[in-house]
Amino acid sequence: MPAPGPRNAITDVPGLTVGHATDERVRSGVTVLLCGGAKGAAGWAGGVDVRGGGPGTRETEMLAAENLVGRAHAVVLTGGSVFGLAAADGVAAVLSRRGMGLTLRPGTPAVPLVPAAVLYDLANGGDKDWGLTPPYRDLGIRAVEAAGLDVPQGALGAGRGAMAGLIPGGVGTASIDLGDGLVVGALVAANPLGSVFMPDGRTYWAWPFEIDGEFGGRTPQGPVDASDPVPELSRLGVHRQPTAGANTTIAVVAASADLSTAECKRVAMMAQDGIARAARPAHTPFDGDTVFAVARGPALSKDAGGRWAQVARIGSAAADCLARAIARAVFHAGDGQGGDGGHQAT
Repeated sequence: MPAPGPRNAITDVPGLTVGHATDERVRSGVTVLLCGGAKGAAGWAGGVDVRGGGPGTRETEMLAAENLVGRAHAVVLTGGSVFGLAAADGVAAVLSRRGMGLTLRPGTPAVPLVPAAVLYDLANGGDKDWGLTPPYRDLGIRAVEAAGLDVPQGALGAGRGAMAGLIPGGVGTASIDLGDGLVVGALVAANPLGSVFMPDGRTYWAWPFEIDGEFGGRTPQGPVDASDPVPELSRLGVHRQPTAGANTTIAVVAASADLSTAECKRVAMMAQDGIARAARPAHTPFDGDTVFAVARGPALSKDAGGRWAQVARIGSAAADCLARAIARAVFHAGDGQGGDGGHQAT
């Protein structure tokens, strides 16, 4: 049976590292996925699917299959709404200085490709009186410098000020090893309008996909009525007029396979189902749900029904990983019944 990789994190996909930077005074932060390895200068194949009704993004069109590049050197997940997009500027500056990026002419700076997505955490406490100097560019730099294979989870980095329905959200990650060197992983900053809990208030919607008690091992106790389309712990049930873009699940999934930009797009589209499996309702007009996909690795074989069948297998695994990562994010943020809180600064 497939099992998580050794870290149960997106960094089980070879060549990837993750860094967080958190500003406790602002109660916000940045999380960056670095696409490194021997071919780091060329970037990884990438795609993106934007399904929420209120997204905030950078360089998503660069990942469109009909456009020229379709690759990424890093992916940024950040708090701060529109101000958070500056985090990608900081990430790009550091990577360029390291020689990561496209060099279009000899002697010119490397141009890193750094797509990004933001979540809204401006109303969740913290000092947002930053005047003309929002902290996100600096946080992006710090996140790159902190990048490594271990991925702390909970209310830190991009998830520091996140909410999952009416409880704290956070950053989560998960992986699955499909064998023969094929590893799939997910990294998420969970701030959904919807609830991650079933009507019993304790069982995660994602519980059928849990592996080895990774988010508490809670299962439904007896029959559960899941017929209510607006769970009690979702913000939709409390706020009759939610604000567009004030709720978002932003994520990146990855695979150790030689995918094209179009295939990464399909994987990202399939991975969006992981949000729907883990939060209810999902993809609302008020969410900015955005999923990136990146891939690099051995060429896919022609076995098992052909190349697209293997892409489908990767996309299915990515959706499961994303559902698990969302539950893990809330669990480690401290859902009121477990978790470590994750409120440390980095």
